[in-house]
Amino acid sequence: MRLGPLVEWWDRRQIALYVVAIGGGAIMGLAAPQLAPVLGHSIEPVLMLLLFATFLGVPLIEVGRAFRDVRFLGTVLVANFVVLPVLAWGLSRFVADDRGLLLGVLFVLLSPCIDYVIVFTGLAGGARARLLAAAPLLMLVQILLLPVFLFLFAGGDLIAVIDVGPFVEAFLLLIVLPLAGAATVQAVTLRHRIGRSTERAMAGAMVPLMMVTLAVVVGSQIAAVGSQALTLLRVVPLYIAFVALAIATGLLAGRAARLDVPSTRAVMFSAATRNSLVVLPLALALPASLSIAPLAVVTQTLVELVAMLVLVRLVPRIARHSAPAAAAE
Repeated sequence: MRLGPLVEWWDRRQIALYVVAIGGGAIMGLAAPQLAPVLGHSIEPVLMLLLFATFLGVPLIEVGRAFRDVRFLGTVLVANFVVLPVLAWGLSRFVADDRGLLLGVLFVLLSPCIDYVIVFTGLAGGARARLLAAAPLLMLVQILLLPVFLFLFAGGDLIAVIDVGPFVEAFLLLIVLPLAGAATVQAVTLRHRIGRSTERAMAGAMVPLMMVTLAVVVGSQIAAVGSQALTLLRVVPLYIAFVALAIATGLLAGRAARLDVPSTRAVMFSAATRNSLVVLPLALALPASLSIAPLAVVTQTLVELVAMLVLVRLVPRIARHSAPAAAAE
């Protein structure tokens, strides 16, 4: 059976298929909540495979060039660690009376995404190679600054319960390992047919892999969120407002730095997406009296996934023109 027509079919309909995947994950999670632990443990390997396929589609020579793009890297860092923390602090004031919700909101909004943001950026025509190059810096800086921001925004008594272990583990499993695998396959491609076959297979599998990732994430968390729905409704408007304001921040930052259109789109997605799957273990490690915090993190994930499906269509329309200061990806 030739897969070419099938790949073309799902590539043309990928947004609709992602909506189906989210809906299917929600139905599965609500109908069989006992599957949540199994689905939860599968998130990491599925995400690793998705990122391997993503990295494989980005020639590593482009990543090397992107890492030298000081203007882009500086814009991403300023947006994520200077402007957006102020926004996160302001939004968190609306739940400051509930310490668990406060911590959940701060944990997730203060941590920029390093994983599937690269996939969504590519779908929207953004500079995914540049964002991939920025991922190690984003991870390192958030490891260093998250305790500082939490101390300033929520109080010094939280520092003792923060463990950087999940951050380090996520960096190794979600960035280093898939990137090393992609580099190996790209090197083999130059000499052997099996490398080229692997590249074609993974490129064709991108849409199904994203569908599985979305279904697994939603299916593993939807029942827990539903059990505290009334309390968690307080944070939903905050997360929606954050996405809207972060997209505007990324657009303005990209234009102020005179970035090209693909790079501006990448800054917008970096600003809007958060590291929820990485900070979730940190929230789960909090005392039982703060058990609402991880659910607040998961709620952000669900809001963000829906927002991403909108943004892959919306961002190309609102970021069509920008100063051509750097070469397009």
